[in-house]
Amino acid sequence: MPNTSSAKKALRQNTKRRLQNRSQRSALRTVVKKARSAAAEGAEDAVEALRQATKKLDQAAAKHLIHKNTAARTKSRLAKLHAKSTAKPAQG
Repeated sequence: MPNTSSAKKALRQNTKRRLQNRSQRSALRTVVKKARSAAAEGAEDAVEALRQATKKLDQAAAKHLIHKNTAARTKSRLAKLHAKSTAKPAQG
């Protein structure tokens, strides 16, 4: 347990930030999962789901919730999956 008043305040701040970060990370994972499943199924709302996931990933990277390279990698993989699911088969 913290002894000084500044340590007590730091504990309060850390607790508050940890809960906010956990909530934001959970929401981010949910949006990415929805985008991934929509792209895999070729659903009608796959474009909107991809757009929402991209937006959330960018926001999370801007707030240092996740690393910017992690956001870029995830966005790239989602876009690739979306392009693969919407690609028309080659005729030949």
